[in-house]
Formats: sequence, structure tokens, C-alpha cells
Amino acid sequence: MFHRNGPTFFELAEQAMSSLERGYDLLADKFDYTPYRTPDAIVERCLADLAGPGELSSAIDLCCGTGASLQRLRPRCRDHVTGVDLSRGMLERARAAAEAAEGSARVECHQGDVLSPQPAWGQHELATCFGAFGHILERDEPRFVRAVRSLLEPGGRFVFVTAEPPSMTSASYWRSRAFNAAMRVRNALFDPPFPMYYLTFMLPRARALLEQEGFEVRVTHGLFAPPFDRYVRVVATRVR
Repeated sequence: MFHRNGPTFFELAEQAMSSLERGYDLLADKFDYTPYRTPDAIVERCLADLAGPGELSSAIDLCCGTGASLQRLRPRCRDHVTGVDLSRGMLERARAAAEAAEGSARVECHQGDVLSPQPAWGQHELATCFGAFGHILERDEPRFVRAVRSLLEPGGRFVFVTAEPPSMTSASYWRSRAFNAAMRVRNALFDPPFPMYYLTFMLPRARALLEQEGFEVRVTHGLFAPPFDRYVRVVATRVR
């Protein structure tokens, strides 16, 4: 549909009728050729001034997908980088991308649910998450923030991209609401559920949830060039 190497309409339909884990296993080999992958321009610009080569001991990328962030974190780490994802297929792609990146930091990949962090995932100086908030239900967002906090050392930073909620008069608002409504119908009628929604974990809700859990939040506007200029970078530092 989107690229000659990307998934067909029927492959996307099969994904949408699968569980979240199996759906992304099916899509893993073609995911980089879809518009659902966070663009490199966003990831690169987001991380550019946060840490230089070898300045971090370790970092973790949550819902790492095929490794867009993980491969950029590896040169910035001395010890190890960790990727976590529900899909084993996506993790295999992420590991390959990270191991091909510059740097000597050890690459660790763990299959699991980011809402239930495991001791083996460790604590880190930096955590990232790109393009996955739509898979986290609104009722689970406080739990997600607590999970992120547990994965950071005191003083550690959680870095992500979000946006201000669109105006109710905008076309993007109503397109997103229509898509969300369709997904709620799909999940009410079919098992297993496939949670994927738009307009989630946006400012100011994300800021409020993070501050409640002891984060100091800094928002940077104007960091991204068009067509991504509506996005903002959030750096949330664990202060307690």
C-alpha cells in the first residue's frame, strides 16, 4: 500500500485482526516501509543534544519496534543498551539494527509488556519511547509512568515526542476520533483485542501524570521542521 516493499492491504487487515503481539510479528519484516514507523528525522533531532558519544552508561528504549531509537542510543552508551517490545519479530529487527550501529555497548533485548517491568531490564540514565503511546490505554497511562520511573536511576531522563491536543474544529481531530471509534467497535466485537488509538498521552495530561510521579518536566517547542513542527519534545527527569 505505502511502498513496494511494504505490507499489502490484506496483510494490514490480518494484522488488525490479530493480537498486538502476533500483529507486529506479522508486520516486522515490512514495518520500516510503513508510515507507522517514527521518522528518522524525529528520532535523530530528539536525541541530538541529549548525550554525546559514550556519555551514558546505559539507556533503554521501550516499545522499541525495529530499533529506530535503539540504534541511535548505542553510540551514546558505554556499557549497554536495552530494547523492550511485546513482539519477538520486532525485537529481532531491533537487535540487528542496534548491533550494526556504531559503538561497543552491549545490546540487550527483552520480550515483555512495558506496563510490567522486570528486574532484568535494569535501571538506566535515559529511557525513550517513540510511536507506541497509542497502544497504551488511557486507564493504563499512570501505570506506564510508574513503570518508566522504576526503570530510571534518580536523575535519569525519560524522553519522548508528543503534541498539544488538536482543536475540536480541525479535520485531524475528527479523523482521529472516527478511527478511535472504529477501533473500539472492533475490540468490542472481536478477540483478541488490538489496542491502537490516536490522541493519547498528549500535553498537558502527560505532564500532569509525570509530575505526579516525581518527574521534573521540560517541554521544547519548535524543535522539529515541517511537516513535524506540531510535535514537541518532552524531557522528564526523575527527581525523586
